[in-house]
Amino acid sequence: MKLRRVWRGSAPLVQVGCEHGWTDVREILNRKPESSRQTEIDRWSTNLVALLGAPPEVRADVARAAILVKEGAGPSAQSRPLIPFEPRSYRDFMIYERHAIDAARGFVRRFMPHVFPIARSYERLTKRDFPKFKPAPIWYRQPIFYMGNHMSFVMDGAKIACPSYSQTLDYELELGFVLAKCLFNATPEEAEAAIGGFVVLNDFTARDVQYEEMQSGFGPAKAKHFANAISSVAVTADEVLPKWRDLKGYVRINDRLIAEPAAKNARWSLGQMLAYASRSERLYPGEFFGTGTLPGGSGIETGQFLSPGDVIQVGIGGIGAVTNTIVDEAELRT
Repeated sequence: MKLRRVWRGSAPLVQVGCEHGWTDVREILNRKPESSRQTEIDRWSTNLVALLGAPPEVRADVARAAILVKEGAGPSAQSRPLIPFEPRSYRDFMIYERHAIDAARGFVRRFMPHVFPIARSYERLTKRDFPKFKPAPIWYRQPIFYMGNHMSFVMDGAKIACPSYSQTLDYELELGFVLAKCLFNATPEEAEAAIGGFVVLNDFTARDVQYEEMQSGFGPAKAKHFANAISSVAVTADEVLPKWRDLKGYVRINDRLIAEPAAKNARWSLGQMLAYASRSERLYPGEFFGTGTLPGGSGIETGQFLSPGDVIQVGIGGIGAVTNTIVDEAELRT
């Protein structure tokens, strides 16, 4: 089931995808009026995360009704698209060894050119990855993540300002997912069952700043906190969880295909990631997570970075896409 959120009149509305466009969830739920549930209906009709956490029979009613709807909810001009949900927090994992190795190689190629020939010679002679490019030992023992800025998310079509302090702006194609239920010391099975829906995530990064910040031994800050983008449509977990490792994506810059990353070969399952995050820590509906970059889904791997005027689109088959235009920071201040 595909869901989105729009602004109509003076309030947000949740809509469900139907055969010929979109229809309001409120309209579907009000066909079976239950006065005792009116408060819940109001919440499910305006809050996408709340609907994802509604009882299974409610979501099933919405899904069945959407199949039968033959017309959309009217001209799109009546509604203004919104970001599907406003993340309550943001944790971004790194679960792909191939991305970690290729990104490390890209960092050395870009920022340590005197070292790069040595590493490349080793790889050519041994046919193996340069050992220093591999993740730290802790990566193999447990899922790792950083806490990002949950206030910096923008939607499909938004302009992204190239930070004034960076000369190396990068994109990162990721699979994003949002919690619909609380978790605390969860098992992987309990954690996976709490996932509500999936979106496409572009985690923008100032690579030159990231390189300096990571040298401090502390972690990314200004390199990551200025902007992230997510697709305008969320797909319910039941459609994605059984096949998420088989998903395939793409990256286009100025309509030119740059890469076709895939979600296979993840070190950890989504349930294992969330279970680890919930250890002695309570997680709440609306908290948002990224898998980390799909292998090949970033410019640090391909050598293709972003500049003002570029249009970047990242997508994942079966989920959607998010497109953004890169602009000078001054343009968004005027």
